[in-house]
Amino acid sequence: MPIDFSLSEAQHELQQNARRLASDVLSAAANETHHQGTPDERFRASRPHYRALVQAGVLRRLIPPPAGGEMTSLLGLALEAEEYMAVETSVPLSVFSTGLGLMPLLFFGNLEQLGRFLPPFVSGEGEPLAGLAFSEVGGAANYRDADPDVGFAATARLDGDEWVINGHKQFVPHASGWDGSGADLLAVAVRVDPTRPPEESMAVILVPGTAAGVTVESALPTVGHRAALVTRIRFDDVRVPAANLLGNVGDGIAILETSFTATAALVGAFSAGVMRHAFDVALNFARDEKRGGRVAIVEHQNVGTILADMKAKIEAARYLTWKACDYFDRTGGAGSELAIATKIYASETAVQVVWDAMRLVGVESYTEHQPLFEILRDTLAYPLFDGGNVGVRRLQLQRTFASPDYDPLAAMAGRPQS
Repeated sequence: MPIDFSLSEAQHELQQNARRLASDVLSAAANETHHQGTPDERFRASRPHYRALVQAGVLRRLIPPPAGGEMTSLLGLALEAEEYMAVETSVPLSVFSTGLGLMPLLFFGNLEQLGRFLPPFVSGEGEPLAGLAFSEVGGAANYRDADPDVGFAATARLDGDEWVINGHKQFVPHASGWDGSGADLLAVAVRVDPTRPPEESMAVILVPGTAAGVTVESALPTVGHRAALVTRIRFDDVRVPAANLLGNVGDGIAILETSFTATAALVGAFSAGVMRHAFDVALNFARDEKRGGRVAIVEHQNVGTILADMKAKIEAARYLTWKACDYFDRTGGAGSELAIATKIYASETAVQVVWDAMRLVGVESYTEHQPLFEILRDTLAYPLFDGGNVGVRRLQLQRTFASPDYDPLAAMAGRPQS
C-alpha cells in the first residue's frame, strides 16, 4: 500500500479554516501591535487578537477531549500552526505558549487538578494565560546534573500541607498577565531536595500567577516576536497547596521532557510557516522586479536556483513535521526521536531559507519596506527556544543513540523505541 501524504477531508477543512482565521484575525495584528513602545505595551495591544483566537477554539484544540477540549491530533495542531505563523507570529506564539504551560497538567494532572485548573482554558471565552516556568537565570540545560551546586536552583519544601517555593525563573511566557496582576496558571519546575539526584527530587508544581510572593521582575526585550511577552520572575516563599504537585516528587524530568516533546514537533510547523512567508515575499519580488534589466529577475538562472532550493527545504521540513506529529500521535507520545530531530532540522533550515530570501531581494530586505528582516528576527528564536538545539535537543538525541537498545529504523517504521 503506498504512503499517502494527502490530507483527509477533515484535515483539509481544518487547514482551510485556519487559513481564513489567520487572514481575518492576524493579518492586521503586526501593524497594530509590533510598533508599540515597550514589550508590555505590545503584548497588551495583542489582547483582542488573542481573544479572537480563543473564541475561534484554537486554545480548546490544544486540549484533548477527556479534559474538556477539542484536540484531535498533534498533526492537526501542526496544520493550524503553519497557517497562523505564515501570517503573524506573536499572537499564535502566545496561544501555543499557553498550551505549553498546560502540557504538564494535561499529561500528568489527576482528575481533581484538571477540574480545578482547566475550566478557564476550555471555556472558549476570555483571554486565559498559562506559562511553563522552566528556564533559570543561570541556564537550565544541565537540569539532569546530580551535583547539588548546579542544575535547578529553584526549590520547593513541604511545610505541613503546603509547598513553599523559592527561586528565580526567566523566559516565562506572559507571567505578568494582561494587566500586571499575574497569569492564570504557572507550571513551575523545582527541586524538592537538592542533595538528591534530579531523578528523585525534580518536581512540577502548579502555581496561580496571582499567588502572594510571585514577582515579575522584568519583561525581557526580545529582538523578535515583538508582541509576545517573556518575563523574569521571582518566587519568595510562595505557598500553594500540597495537592498542586503533579504526579510525585521525582517525576519532574518525565513531565518536562514529555511536554517539550510535543512542542518540539510544533516548532517544525512554526518554521514551515515563516519559511512559506519568506518564499512568497521572494517569489513575488522576483516576478515583479526587473532591477534595471529587461525582464523580471525570476527569469535569471541564479534567482531560479535560490527559489528552487528554498522550496525544496520548505517541503522537506513540512513533511518531516507531519511525520513527527503522526509518530507522536501513533505512539501516544512515546515516540520522541522524530519530534526532536524535526525541531533541530526545521528551525535551523528556516533561518537559512529566510536568509536566502533576503539574498535574493538584496539590500532592500534590510529595510522596513520589506518584511523579511522582521521574519528573520522571529525565525532566529526557533533554534534557541523550546530547548536550545545545541544545549538541550542534540543532547537528548545523543542519549537516545547511546542506549544499547536503540533501533535506528524504529522511527522510520513508526515504532517507539523499546
